[in-house]
Amino acid sequence: MMTKVWDKSRLPSRHVTEGADRAPHRSYYYAMGLTEAEIHQPLVGVATCWNEAAPCNISLSRQAQSVKIGVKAGGGTPREFTTITVTDGIAMGHQGMKSSLVSRDAIADTVELTMRGHSYDALVGLAGCDKSLPGMMMAMLRLNVPSVFMYGGSILPGKFKGRDVTVVDVFEAVGQHAAGNMSDEDLFELECAACPSAGACGGQFTANTMATVSEAIGLALPGSAGSPAPYEERDRFAVESGRAVMALLESGLRPRDIVTLKALENAAVVVAATGGSTNAGLHLPAMAHEAGIRFTMDDVVQIMRRTPYIADLKPGGKYVALDVHRVGGIPVILKSLLDGGLLHGDCITVSGKTIAENLKDVVFPKDQDVVYPVAQAISTTGGVVGLKGNLAPDGAIVKIAGLKEHRFVGSALCFDCEEDAFAAVQARAYKEGDVIVIRYEGPKGGPGMREMLSTTGAIYGQGLGEKVALITDGRFSGGTRGFCVGHVGPEAAEGGPIALLRNGDRITLDADAGTIEVALSDAEFAERRAAWTPRKTDYNSGAIWKFAQLVGPAHLGAVTHPGGAAETHVYADI
Repeated sequence: MMTKVWDKSRLPSRHVTEGADRAPHRSYYYAMGLTEAEIHQPLVGVATCWNEAAPCNISLSRQAQSVKIGVKAGGGTPREFTTITVTDGIAMGHQGMKSSLVSRDAIADTVELTMRGHSYDALVGLAGCDKSLPGMMMAMLRLNVPSVFMYGGSILPGKFKGRDVTVVDVFEAVGQHAAGNMSDEDLFELECAACPSAGACGGQFTANTMATVSEAIGLALPGSAGSPAPYEERDRFAVESGRAVMALLESGLRPRDIVTLKALENAAVVVAATGGSTNAGLHLPAMAHEAGIRFTMDDVVQIMRRTPYIADLKPGGKYVALDVHRVGGIPVILKSLLDGGLLHGDCITVSGKTIAENLKDVVFPKDQDVVYPVAQAISTTGGVVGLKGNLAPDGAIVKIAGLKEHRFVGSALCFDCEEDAFAAVQARAYKEGDVIVIRYEGPKGGPGMREMLSTTGAIYGQGLGEKVALITDGRFSGGTRGFCVGHVGPEAAEGGPIALLRNGDRITLDADAGTIEVALSDAEFAERRAAWTPRKTDYNSGAIWKFAQLVGPAHLGAVTHPGGAAETHVYADI
């Protein structure tokens, strides 16, 4: 077989492999067993978030070996490296969750630095847990070298008393146990059964939401995000992802050619249509920011409001990612939306084909009730909507998939951190009709914008999931259900209205009207604001402090640098 000869005169790796003055650099590659031919081929970064923190990422190292086979088959030289991840299921409910959102930017930064430092020409990125997916895709858009994203795959559903369960059932079981409605023995049996394999959380929580986005936005190969982590077909997709990145190097197609405004709109559509995570309202603007595109939470939620809800997935529905895979995977969801006129079919993807071309031969399956045609949608409004009003002038976001009531009026019950709120929930120190307010948990105020799954899960487990509401300037897990409003902005740390609430204030939440209001006059707000003083945090050095100094507001993606619009050069063109 003839080996392709690559012209490296415009590839970044020429700076470390070509010419007499790069002999010292080449000596390092010989030390690692590379041949002369391999050194002069394109160098392809194969980045994973592999670690032993949780099942989400445990299979990524295996999949990376298959990616490397594909890269080699396409005439490239793979260079594997890892970055961090913070797994939310482990970080949830304590101070560790302050690291979660910070890790998204750390992932993007460390992948960028590794690629820049070693002058790699292309990137295949594998990720498994919530923040690692947008973090990896943000790095691809920032660097703008030919790139392919691949999801590590979802976990298989657990079985408990004859029904499918996920880790969210365990969080909710904590509330049932505290309320005396679940025995120690049943809680132990459930925790042992809920997570039976490698892979990310199985419902349409943040990991699977962003995996769906990876296909819809065009950065992942069609069908690659659907199969569970333990399935060997993931290795086939990994080989093909390695081959695909070499084809992109040859064609010159880059991430910013793929992730256009129309592609971002497609991504917002699929999040709404699948009842996906509210965290997409944070991550899509951040990804757009890397490409120099302004696409705010307002833009995301406007698209979501007009998008029908067509996939009956947990936490609002009854199915998990494995069920989607069994009926044909994410291409079936995209096919329904394309046929319903809701997707831009002309967006190019890493396959080298458009969305419409990728879906040309997909047949929508009948005799299943996991994914519906648009004409028979579960509801006409998407599973996630935005709210605005005098309590959230910059906006807020709520998942309504599975909610019976879209309007809630109640009295504020205020807490200045999640721990205090969780303790009150465990002690049943709240009542039906309360609007539980958790503030000073925003990007700056937390710092780190924690998720609140421990608290919301406990409330649901106690049977009051739709009898109280919860609002926060922090975030919610993709697994959260109930009337839970997150991303309230401006955040409390910046003197936003949420900081000025007092116990007993009457709050009205209306998901249909898109409003979030508190019964206070402008004069009352002004009086309270004059008496308000900023709060300090305990994070006064280190990575979380650094994040707090740099981070912007949630509705713009909680980003930490000026983004693509401020660039004078792109790494791919060095």
